[in-house]
Amino acid sequence: MSERVASRERSTKETSVAVSLQVDGSGRAEVATGLPFFDHMLAQLGRHAGFDMTVKAQGDLAVDAHHTVEDVGIVLGEALREALAGKVGVRRFGSVAVPLDEALVEVALDLSGRPYLAYEVDLGPEPFPLGTPPFDPQLAEEFWRAFSTSAGVTLHVRLRSGRNVHHILEACFKAVARALRDAVKVEGAEVPSTKGAL
Repeated sequence: MSERVASRERSTKETSVAVSLQVDGSGRAEVATGLPFFDHMLAQLGRHAGFDMTVKAQGDLAVDAHHTVEDVGIVLGEALREALAGKVGVRRFGSVAVPLDEALVEVALDLSGRPYLAYEVDLGPEPFPLGTPPFDPQLAEEFWRAFSTSAGVTLHVRLRSGRNVHHILEACFKAVARALRDAVKVEGAEVPSTKGAL
């Protein structure tokens, strides 16, 4: 099996993002986005997916964290899509339920090539920002939308129970990571689709 790696960059007037990704890694993540809580979530993603990844981002955080979070999702999704290339032999599907104390999150995903996000995670009317500079918890949805669109992944994320916003978001990132870990496993020699392509 060839090495499944990719590096992607994106620069706009709002952000500069660079990502390197090794799918078959050890879960080592180096992350610096200027948003410590977001860094923590991305590190969880890398660790529990078994990806080695480096994420560096500089953005207009004085304006809002939205651009940085969304653009990291775009670039990380592009890197995953490139690293998986033709998806020959991958398991393709992954699903899991992950608890974190009172929070329980269910994730199902398909490396389908068809981007779609179903995100049913109710955080209440106005959840408090997390970390300094602040990470608006509602931005997690924007990250997953950008990621699933760029990666070409069908992604369902559903909150089954939970009250603590930190626990809920961390369970989401860990659950997506574990589902990805299963979906990218190579267990055959053909593309897992009757169409012959994903």
